[in-house]
Amino acid sequence: MNQTEFLARYGPAAVVTGASSGIGAAFATLLAEAGFHLLLVARRADRLQALAGKLIAAHGVKVTVCAADLADPAAIDSVAQAAQGLDIGLLVSNAGFGLKGPHQGNDPERMAALLQVNCAAPMQLTHRVIPALVQRGKGGIILTSSVEGFMGIPFSAAYAASKAFTNSLGESLWGELQPAGIDVLALCPGSTDTEAHALQGIDPATLEGMMSPREVAELALLNLANGPVYIAGEQNKAMFDALLGMPRRDALRQMADNIRAVLLPRGQKP
Repeated sequence: MNQTEFLARYGPAAVVTGASSGIGAAFATLLAEAGFHLLLVARRADRLQALAGKLIAAHGVKVTVCAADLADPAAIDSVAQAAQGLDIGLLVSNAGFGLKGPHQGNDPERMAALLQVNCAAPMQLTHRVIPALVQRGKGGIILTSSVEGFMGIPFSAAYAASKAFTNSLGESLWGELQPAGIDVLALCPGSTDTEAHALQGIDPATLEGMMSPREVAELALLNLANGPVYIAGEQNKAMFDALLGMPRRDALRQMADNIRAVLLPRGQKP
């Protein structure tokens, strides 16, 4: 599918959450390059405004900014209001964050926020946009998940569980919406060069096979019609194919040992 065909199928406008940095900003840039008008959603208004100005100047598209914290359930209404009057053909539900370390060490309020952002927000956003997509008879939904959604990940229990939810949501919606001409993709990146690692206290130098946000977003757009689930990167696919082919107890022990080796140097207890 070339850019013209892609815009005709999924345009003319797209919503991108978590658009202020990383994979979300890469999605916004790629879609603007393809001629999409955009509704960009994130907490940091200054970054959104800067990105919007850049995309408008470079590509002549219309960009609407919605500064909203998806950890607040009321933010869904703010996004819906900002989307009024826009012919949305594509939802990129990309906002999310993780927590690394022993589960008992996680802050309860942060875990509640993680579930709201990673699980409730994409569930509610898809619920809002699907009726219009069905009426149009075409469109797409991308849910940014993670390779961690395929199995439990020691020292990443809450995040992995949230991404298992995302994968299941994506698969379910794919099955529901295929007859309506709507493509659904749960995007499962591995290690990606974003600020998320530093925010979780992980040294990016300890991670192998790091991909760029643009590469991950580009692969997602290229494979949107090939849902329901897509692992970005051949190395990530090979690694999780191997892990999922192992007895689950052995795979979990191996993952625990690997992650423990990364966490212990920064003072985490086993």
